[in-house]
Amino acid sequence: MEDTRMEIFDEQYRVVAVDSRHLVIRGVRTGEVLVINADPAVPIEQADYPLGKLIALSDPSTAAAN
Repeated sequence: MEDTRMEIFDEQYRVVAVDSRHLVIRGVRTGEVLVINADPAVPIEQADYPLGKLIALSDPSTAAAN
């Protein structure tokens, strides 16, 4: 069984839709569509994620401790 978690973080994604509660992205290589739900206290800003913008996801388990 492949480790799909790492595949998610190895992919680049293009923003295909955004509103204050959801970010919808599509993998450039795989075409896989992901819907990311925002924290209600911190809504997603459309200005930060314009349609067509390329983004990459980072693995929060590898983030440096403060």
